[in-house]
This record gives sequence, structure tokens and C-alpha cells, in this order.
Amino acid sequence: QVQLVESGGGLVQAGDSLRLSCVASGRTDSTKAMGWFRRAPGKEHEFVAGIAWSGGRTNYGDSVKGRFAISRDNYKNAIYLQMNSLQPEDTAVYYCAADRDSGYPSMVPDIYDYWGQGTQVTASS
Repeated sequence: QVQLVESGGGLVQAGDSLRLSCVASGRTDSTKAMGWFRRAPGKEHEFVAGIAWSGGRTNYGDSVKGRFAISRDNYKNAIYLQMNSLQPEDTAVYYCAADRDSGYPSMVPDIYDYWGQGTQVTASS
């Protein structure tokens, strides 16, 4: 089992920045890729960004390209999401997820095996 704990969410003004963190514990040696998803009220999970644990290949959702950046720290078993130029449409609960099989930062939620509890991000206009 892998446990994931997110932090760093909050309330900001449009145009501000936030940095989310996700720390993994437990059987982290089985982790092949990790990602960030978000879910706004009444909507499905939306892929935000992902990163491969080996090699660091990244993948981004179209709505955040150029504004968000994902990074990892293998020694700390952590990933980060730097979010710049936040807009009201970025408001959602942000979830960290871990994949133990594919090694590619997939955009499909069902690929991921472990999920954190989520952290709320609210950007007001």
C-alpha cells in the first residue's frame, strides 16, 4: 500500500500562485508514476499533470500547459505542483495519485492505484 498526503491548497486571488505538495509513504518502491488531478463541483476528475518516477517524463492537461509545472523529489518521495496565474476556473479539489504499473504519466484516472484525500484550491476573481 502507498499512502499519499497533499498539502498547500488555499484561497487566492486570480493571477496569484500556489504550490501543492504530495508526500508518499508505505510501499513507495512500487511507484512508477504520479499525477495530479482535480475535481470541481458537479464535474468529473480532470487530469492536471503527471510525472514518471524514473526519467522524469512529464505530461500536462491542455488547460494548464504553460501555467503549471510538476516536479518530483525521489529522495523525499514527493511531487509538487507549481501553479501560476491561477484563474477562477482552476478552483477545485486537487488530488495526488500514484501508479504502480505503467511508468507513464497517464491522463486516465483509472490507471492510478492510490489516491490522496485532496486539498482545496480556490481562486477568486
